[in-house]
Amino acid sequence: MAAAMREAKSLLRREMKQRIAALSSEEKVQQSAIIFKKLTSHPVYQSSQRISVYLSTADEVNTQGILEHMFANNKKAYVPQYIGPRMDMLRLYSMEDYDTLPLTKWNIKQPGEGDQREEALATGLDLIIVPGLAFTTGGDRLGKGKGYYDKYQERCAKHPGGKPKTIALAFKEQMCATVPVSESDVTIDYVIHGDAD
Repeated sequence: MAAAMREAKSLLRREMKQRIAALSSEEKVQQSAIIFKKLTSHPVYQSSQRISVYLSTADEVNTQGILEHMFANNKKAYVPQYIGPRMDMLRLYSMEDYDTLPLTKWNIKQPGEGDQREEALATGLDLIIVPGLAFTTGGDRLGKGKGYYDKYQERCAKHPGGKPKTIALAFKEQMCATVPVSESDVTIDYVIHGDAD
């Protein structure tokens, strides 16, 4: 079973990477703008004060505008820091702060290793904005395979403040009828995609 699941996931990952690679920059910008509007008008986002958001790469829904919106609306922003198998969500204070973050070897901005910042679980989160490769409308998600977000949500679930809501952002090309999921995969509460419906 496990081998078949791994194979199904790796096949879908390959297909999704090809689909995303086929998107033009203009298409990504257009869909990111639609997703931004949908997210910022979403009641869960609006009522959330402490939000973790991924820092997008060129093949993901762009989150820079979301960060700007969060700071403009006095929301507290937390961004991922990956060290080995562990991901923490560290406080980001402003767009100037964002601009000075170092790039990792994977070309992802993140707080440096010795950077002393508040970790989100010191007080808890209201919302996690989640990246991924493939999604269903019901919230099944296929990530990149490292399990960072699944493990982080397990840590959140044990937090006395309770489990934060999750919203995934997806290009419409990343939406699937079904996604292979195993027991350790955490279902996402809401999936917002770039379809102008």
